[in-house]
Amino acid sequence: MEEENTTLTLILQTAREEFLAKGFQGASLRSIVKKAGVTTGAFYRYYPTKEALFDALVKPAADAIRGCFARGLREIRETPPEKQTEEMLHVSSDSLDQILDYIYAGHYDAAKLLLCCAAGTSYENFVQEIVEQEVDATERYLDVLRSLGHPVPELDRRLCQMISSGMFSGVFEMVVQDMNKEEAVKRIQYLKEFHIGGWERILGVKFD
Repeated sequence: MEEENTTLTLILQTAREEFLAKGFQGASLRSIVKKAGVTTGAFYRYYPTKEALFDALVKPAADAIRGCFARGLREIRETPPEKQTEEMLHVSSDSLDQILDYIYAGHYDAAKLLLCCAAGTSYENFVQEIVEQEVDATERYLDVLRSLGHPVPELDRRLCQMISSGMFSGVFEMVVQDMNKEEAVKRIQYLKEFHIGGWERILGVKFD
């Protein structure tokens, strides 16, 4: 059992290095097996495909990031309509802080694989999937404002996608640009303020 755990750890470590260096599409399974010092037959006892190996490395991070985001959306959705504007800033800010803390608490390489090396896998549209969920939540919030009698400008889905895409692409630049946590915290705070101010101006509300 101990030998199997050692072999598995070695395969995952070698694969992580290969994927980070070359991306999923450029990575060679033959190279991973050779560098890990295992036979091809031994490798396939653990992972049937290169895709399964990549999934083992990134799925926990993908699930954790999705979870942080989903909890925030659920909290807002479950907040009474008249309280949503009041709670929006706190909840959304907490969700981003949780994602940042998770990434820098020993999961940076997994996030790097997820965000920068996943072309050709089921994770290649990871950020866009989050954006679409954010757009759905934005449309629900606009409906809440209308139901409360607040004048809401005409905002089509494509515009909301553009705004949300800019936000989340910006957030994940902390990984794309290899920022340390201190740099990321500072810049994401500015990003939050930029987008909060923009939404307040467009919608005529105050998030506080």
